[in-house]
Amino acid sequence: MMKAIIYNILFFIGIITLCACNDDDTFTTSTRNLLTFSTDTLRIDTIFSTVPSSTRSFLVYNKSGDGLRCKSVRLEGGNQHGFRVNVDGVYLSPEQGYKADGIEVRNGDSIRVFVEVTTANANSDVPKCIEDNLVFALESGREQKVALEAWSWDADLMRNVTVSEDMTLSPGKPLVVYGMMTVEEGATLNIAPGTTVYFHGDAGIDVKGKLVCKGNQSAGIVLRGDRLDRMFDYLPYDRMSGQWRGIRFEETSYGNELDFVDIHGAFDGVRVDSSDVTRQTLALRNSTIHNCQGNALGVVNSNVLVENSQLTNALGNCLSVDGGNVTVNSSTIAQFYPFDALRASALWFSGYTHPLVSFNMMNSIVTGYSDDEMMGLKPAVDSDNAFNYDFANCIIRTPEVEDKEKPHYTDVVFEDVKDTVSYGYKHFVLVDANMQRYDFHLRKESAAIDKANAETSAKCDHDGRERGDKPDVGAYENVTNKE
Repeated sequence: MMKAIIYNILFFIGIITLCACNDDDTFTTSTRNLLTFSTDTLRIDTIFSTVPSSTRSFLVYNKSGDGLRCKSVRLEGGNQHGFRVNVDGVYLSPEQGYKADGIEVRNGDSIRVFVEVTTANANSDVPKCIEDNLVFALESGREQKVALEAWSWDADLMRNVTVSEDMTLSPGKPLVVYGMMTVEEGATLNIAPGTTVYFHGDAGIDVKGKLVCKGNQSAGIVLRGDRLDRMFDYLPYDRMSGQWRGIRFEETSYGNELDFVDIHGAFDGVRVDSSDVTRQTLALRNSTIHNCQGNALGVVNSNVLVENSQLTNALGNCLSVDGGNVTVNSSTIAQFYPFDALRASALWFSGYTHPLVSFNMMNSIVTGYSDDEMMGLKPAVDSDNAFNYDFANCIIRTPEVEDKEKPHYTDVVFEDVKDTVSYGYKHFVLVDANMQRYDFHLRKESAAIDKANAETSAKCDHDGRERGDKPDVGAYENVTNKE
């Protein structure tokens, strides 16, 4: 009985195998039968020359009714352009002349082709188009091509740089940094107006000496990740957080200036370590720190000034103050981080670990998705730590404070979370979490219009516009109501 069962099983396996082998095993040489491709041109986004691209792919379909065999699949330009191709698991290697023979695509089936590229220096100041063709030569004699296209941009690469004497980075070819750029004590790193620095995933700036980034309204400074390609068609990597490590100011660093600087896509955007709170570590003016996977600006027991600046969208806090002496004026602190519902608050300040000698916020917006976007942590009951804070002419998305706390708040508007016209994301021109697009300029409906104190407000806004005698709360002055 058992032998009969085993015989029947083997018989049916044989029938199934025979059918499988026979199905689509005929290959035609008819010139009418052709392959179909998921794209006629595979495009790779702009890359830096000599730096390998990410991998892109496309599908090759056979919908012709018969099996098709390629006499060869080859890179038309061979090794001239730096493309690397894998066809259905077969690498088009130099040893084989950048081609593969006998690639089969059975009827009704498909294969996948993977493409990468590493381009040579093009000796050009602008991106240059690199093109090649992948040629599918069928046994029928017909040839079909898929175009390969990439844009290559010459760049200067810096790896694990130690700045031990004064150095200036200036506009020119893109500057790509790998590993940490360390500014030693006693040295100053200057980044000139109009400069963009691209940081690889392991890269950032560690400042023991001084960092001076003095941009201006017409020539800002951009510090960002080095991915120029896209995660999806609609989503560039430049809109993703955690692309590089950000900037850290260590305890020996004082007198740093960031003016008209755009910092985005980092882990911790700017981290300020504990230092002498009687000496200013950082002045951040007219700048943006946006879309960070840690804190946008994290201050630990330090002296920091923030003015006319935008601190937005962080998995951690947009502004975190753990003790110290911090002043914030005419700034926008908004928490609309799109990638994780467990994001922290727009603003967190504490005197628990370190004395909060002074935390003054004036003419600023604190808002976000949550009903409460401001968190304060008092010192322990038995602690002698100071806990001094004051808010004036601000709009804050937090429940209205109790009477005993009101001396800390002067002309402060506590957002009504039920108001969906003038508070929360309705302050701003664009908050689009689906496409990760944001514009934190004020809408004309915002409750921040004309609410700042003309005597204490910054005289110009984040963009360099004069605020006039009725300034707005936040980093940006709305112009539509004042023209």
